[in-house]
Amino acid sequence: MMRVRVLGGGCKKCEALLKAAKEALANTGLKGEVEYITDFSEIASLGIMTTPALMLDDEIVSTGRVLKTSDIESLMLVHKDL
Repeated sequence: MMRVRVLGGGCKKCEALLKAAKEALANTGLKGEVEYITDFSEIASLGIMTTPALMLDDEIVSTGRVLKTSDIESLMLVHKDL
């Protein structure tokens, strides 16, 4: 089961990444859950200084930009095989 975390302060870009992450998880058919973390102390404790950010399981895969759904799908499919 994949753990997908979107980290950000609730801005439009963060919301867009959250939506894309949910769509990507559904499109890939992988089992998992998407969490939305907005607590900046928790975000900083994970080593993220630029949001929005995306984590797959415990790996930071993107910071500071909104990925397309197709890009997230590709990352998820590669990540599941690691």
